[in-house]
Amino acid sequence: MTTLKGENIFLRALELSDLDFLYNLENDESLWEVSNTITPYSKYILNQYLENSHRDIYDVKQLRLVICKSENAAVIGFIDLFDFDPKHSRVGVGIVIFSEGEKRKGYASEALKMICEYAFKHLNVHQIFAGITEENEGSIKLFEKAGFKKSGIKKDWIFSEGKYKDEYFYQIIHNSQF
Repeated sequence: MTTLKGENIFLRALELSDLDFLYNLENDESLWEVSNTITPYSKYILNQYLENSHRDIYDVKQLRLVICKSENAAVIGFIDLFDFDPKHSRVGVGIVIFSEGEKRKGYASEALKMICEYAFKHLNVHQIFAGITEENEGSIKLFEKAGFKKSGIKKDWIFSEGKYKDEYFYQIIHNSQF
């Protein structure tokens, strides 16, 4: 897969030229809560990650795609499929629009719709899931708008900023929307 073309955005594979954007994103402490990161990443480690990003989702159980406004435009975010489980036909999804000027313009919504269609059609999954902390109202609205349903609560699941937070478990089942 080289790119997936939407109405306003492209989803494309990672390139070595994405190193600086990836470095800034992965080392932004405000995002560590949702990525289970607790230490900074070096450019060396991230470069190794980029060099191996071509590996198949069936092998590494994850896929990260870059969100761009046009095929050759600057990166505005990432969308990830993770914990891919072909036996049980499910995969997790996470998304971040990292460019401040590009938030709340519908790009995350379009990217989420595109990746769900890709996962249902090409990976043949039965369900896609996401974990969203209780106070992340923007993500809750995004996923509910995309047809995801809250199906559970993980009590005191995330420890961040000196306190425990609940994480909501969202799912979309194939054919419930697409």
